[in-house]
Amino acid sequence: MATTEATTQSGKNKDAEPLLRVRDLKVQFKVEGGIAEAVGGVSFNLYPNEVLGIVGESGSGKTVTSLAIMKLIPDPPGKIAGGQILYGEQDIAQTSYEDMRAIRGNEIAMIFQEPMTALNPVFTIGMQVMETVLTHEKIPKKEAFERAVGMLEAVGIPDARIRMKDYPHQFSGGMRQRVMIALALACHPKILIADEPTTALDVTTQAQILDLMLDLKDKHNAASIILITHDLAVVAETCDRVIVMYGGKVQEVGTVEQIFNDPQHPYTKGLLGSLPTTAKKKQDRLYTIPGNVPSIMEMPTGCKFCTRCSEVLDRCKTEEPELTTFDENHLVRCHLMEKATK
Repeated sequence: MATTEATTQSGKNKDAEPLLRVRDLKVQFKVEGGIAEAVGGVSFNLYPNEVLGIVGESGSGKTVTSLAIMKLIPDPPGKIAGGQILYGEQDIAQTSYEDMRAIRGNEIAMIFQEPMTALNPVFTIGMQVMETVLTHEKIPKKEAFERAVGMLEAVGIPDARIRMKDYPHQFSGGMRQRVMIALALACHPKILIADEPTTALDVTTQAQILDLMLDLKDKHNAASIILITHDLAVVAETCDRVIVMYGGKVQEVGTVEQIFNDPQHPYTKGLLGSLPTTAKKKQDRLYTIPGNVPSIMEMPTGCKFCTRCSEVLDRCKTEEPELTTFDENHLVRCHLMEKATK
């Protein structure tokens, strides 16, 4: 049975209404060579108290999808060219930038990939956290100050009251990432989008940041998280469901158990095959997916992965496969699935 919507859900959310429904989202950019489609018809649901992982190589459309949800696509040269982003009954894709300010940071917040560029270098840390609170809540500055101190303490910043006066360059990478989490959670949003929140951090700090995000999520209205990452080990440790993206499209969706124990798409198998494991012999080389991700302007007309797939069929080069139901809660975009589902 074919479908265009990746709407599988984990068992604990079986009867819940989605917090966020993305439907056939398309994002395009005007470039020198013409129009480049960075996201080509992405659909998925996000459920209450869920951690949804989005994985894929650089250039797969993960970050652009998240920026579209926040309505932060720079226009020009980019634009949301089609589809819906439904938060409750409100379509973010059609919401004005002015109205979106009431949602952004308050209802839906984002931890950006690089905190040094996301934080304003000319304002103190305290001022930036306070600004988030004061923008969305009509409270005195003194109360906003105390809220900011409390958030910095909650994310593990030592001497938070003193460090409110410091600037971003006076913080380490891990501490700046903690500040970004404090900023994102200051107004207790229902949805937190974390774009590579552990990039460039050491392993110990990565674990602390992830534990902190999950702990604060559970404390504040049982919010949901969209976790964008390259690190499959992080996904296995923290996520309930996984979306695998490539070429601006969803290639496979399933629970963590399905994706890691029974992957169906050749791309997913390749990603998992590249992980080191104790089962491999010392002399074995790690598997690598052949070739490189094609330029956004040179994507194949058929399956986006056909130029690198070891199981490619003739029709893959000319015909785009649909996202089909392989098993309960498990969807795959691959012509090979037609035989498996018959």
